[in-house]
Amino acid sequence: MNRITRVAAACALAAATIPAAMSSAWAQAWPARPVNLIVPFPAGGTTDVLARALGQELSKSLGQPVVVENRPGAGATLGADHVAKAKPDGYTLLMGAVHHTIATSVYRRLGYDFQKDLAPITVVAVVPNVLVVNPQVPAKTVQELLAQARAQPGKLAYGSNGAGTGQHLIGAQFESMGGVELLHVPYKGSGPLTTDLLGGQIAMSFDTVTPVLPHIKAGKLRALAVTTARRSVALPDVPTLDEAGLKGFDMGTWFGVLAPAATPREVLARLGADMNRIIESPQFRRKMEEIGAEPIGGSPEQMARQIREDTDRFARLVKDAKVALD
Repeated sequence: MNRITRVAAACALAAATIPAAMSSAWAQAWPARPVNLIVPFPAGGTTDVLARALGQELSKSLGQPVVVENRPGAGATLGADHVAKAKPDGYTLLMGAVHHTIATSVYRRLGYDFQKDLAPITVVAVVPNVLVVNPQVPAKTVQELLAQARAQPGKLAYGSNGAGTGQHLIGAQFESMGGVELLHVPYKGSGPLTTDLLGGQIAMSFDTVTPVLPHIKAGKLRALAVTTARRSVALPDVPTLDEAGLKGFDMGTWFGVLAPAATPREVLARLGADMNRIIESPQFRRKMEEIGAEPIGGSPEQMARQIREDTDRFARLVKDAKVALD
């Protein structure tokens, strides 16, 4: 190698090394200001409750405030779009959920690619969904509810957290497997949905356990079944839909944190390590038990696999249910 070649090689090496060194130094200085955790639903729902529980502990770990910001709308896709297009500096994160794997198939035009534009960090928790009815509904069991729905096609209204969300698709699957026709009423989140459910404006919902649990315990709502294969720890006396006669019914809701795809690896690794320590802590696990959630944790690779598998699974269900939105 002659002198000119050696100089060129040294320059190329320096050019490659300097940005990496700068990135590493920048990551070591992170975080220098508050971190925003975007919740794509209004306050009061499961996504919001989980985000605030995680954010409270994460702020202690990072030494900076974690600000929960609600950006609801369009079946949780507005918040996801905001984070996907945010500066990838570790200061904007998304509390994502299974809803986003469904939206990929439901919405014909999305401004982001959930698998390419967002980097998974960890799944925080899984929360069972539960079929609940307003006490004015005479049905005391799933079979009685199905009989009522068959006698009144398209009359019984169920609410969801928005078109294309998990609750919407669970409702569509319930219709398909139960051989009934229901009226779907989309909301922006669990808060307004639960208000109307309690007031009798809608008859039923398939929401996650968290927002309806206090009302079930108070007798203001009647739980007929959970939608997962296993019973909920928070509602051990409530059967599964499988046990109630809809064999093979198994759909729940997971929640996890993601960042813009180009966020530095060191920052993602720090966030993942801190979050997993929090999720494993007795204090956080007690909080999850109180709201009917099962803490999960895990690696970015595990979350990415969950996203891929659910995206494929729900694409088939969306096609069968003929759910599509602009």
